[in-house]
Amino acid sequence: MRLHSIIHCPRPKRLDSVNILLAYDGSDPAEAALDLAVAQFDPDHLTALYVFNPDGAASDDPEESAREQADEILSAVRERVGDRAEVGTVHAVGDPTDEVVAYAETNDIDHVVLGSHGRRGMSRLLVGSVAESVVRGSPVPVTVVR
Repeated sequence: MRLHSIIHCPRPKRLDSVNILLAYDGSDPAEAALDLAVAQFDPDHLTALYVFNPDGAASDDPEESAREQADEILSAVRERVGDRAEVGTVHAVGDPTDEVVAYAETNDIDHVVLGSHGRRGMSRLLVGSVAESVVRGSPVPVTVVR
């Protein structure tokens, strides 16, 4: 695994139980974030969150599309983590930034880990940065891997 850069908040002190939220979409940056989350944070519980953004989707039923995609994508998380942590998976439909921040706010999460595609310049202005928005809005520390 080659990590180009990590934007990192300090590792939380070891609590009785460490709960990590992993924003996961199956991309290479998300895979790197998964590897780092398990290796560095040694979580007791890892929740992988897949967010289906219905903007521009050709589906009449965004919830069903989200469920189908999430089942396929999130099964890889369980396989890769194995017995190193208890794994929970959840999916949501909506804006990825809003859904990640809302999940962190309403659940017992100690740290958020997510990958970033590392876009720069005009591409970043046009597409935006989910990672940057999560860092700004999260109620808990965030680690961004790109």
